[in-house]
Amino acid sequence: MFVLMKRPLKKVFLLRFDDICPTMRWDIWSEIESALIHYNIKPILAVVPDNQDPVLKAGPPVNDFWQRARRWQELGWTIAMHGYQHLYVANDGGLVTLRKKSEFASLPAVAQEEKLRRGREIFAREGINSRVWIAPGNAFDEVTVSLLPKVGIDAISAGWSWRPFVGPHEITWLPCQLSILRPVPAGVWTVCYHSNSWNRLDFCDFLKGLARYRHNIVSLEEALRLVPPHRAKWRYHFCTCLRFSSFLVRVHLKLWKIGHRLLMPPEPEPSGLAAPPPWSPRAYQISALPAGTARAPLANPPLYVRHRRIR
Repeated sequence: MFVLMKRPLKKVFLLRFDDICPTMRWDIWSEIESALIHYNIKPILAVVPDNQDPVLKAGPPVNDFWQRARRWQELGWTIAMHGYQHLYVANDGGLVTLRKKSEFASLPAVAQEEKLRRGREIFAREGINSRVWIAPGNAFDEVTVSLLPKVGIDAISAGWSWRPFVGPHEITWLPCQLSILRPVPAGVWTVCYHSNSWNRLDFCDFLKGLARYRHNIVSLEEALRLVPPHRAKWRYHFCTCLRFSSFLVRVHLKLWKIGHRLLMPPEPEPSGLAAPPPWSPRAYQISALPAGTARAPLANPPLYVRHRRIR
């Protein structure tokens, strides 16, 4: 069964952070940002061009949001267009989600194109270049996909598979399968985070994951270089057959994890696990490194204090 997957020889992680907007949880994000810079990790940031969703108004807005976004772009981080206003206006899940609410799926092409155009105009006005689409709630349909090239987007982060592939309209699909860093088989694995809901324990878990897997975390461009996407109709149909694809990938991860535990020695813990670090962004204010270099573990990475459900 797994022969058809054509698994790549490498296993790499992409880190994706959703719901980036002026009213996000900046207290937690400052910690995350400093840790990413420390390890020279270049994530995908799903930026909402014009957030109007009250759920994402987790704190007071910052006045220099777009200046910060331009700095992330200068660091080599990927800025993805995360919908337009992040408002769910339709009862449809589209291609790759079962939840029946969407900002785009099922809307007429004219309405979808207008939203995409306005989002692109905001990005262009603020000096943001984006080639990646991340739909709010992962809800979009075939009409959305057909319109993305009109606004300069040629990649989608969504769906279940083992590696990137090229689908209809020459769009590269980057599957998004995980919610935490964890042992995985060969493949390209996107870990999706929603930091607005994090507490300190979540941040401590995240730091330990960075320390353990930092050598396997790559940028979007590096992932596509290491595992070039190929055109494959069966991958597109597999990815958009949500119940089947999510079930099969989850089963593969479960079976691989069982075999890994039986056959491989336990992974060594990162050194210096005495206590969680102080809850202060100043503890991790470190300048960026040149491309291709990696930091050593933080001096006091935290204990991994609880287990989580694998997604």
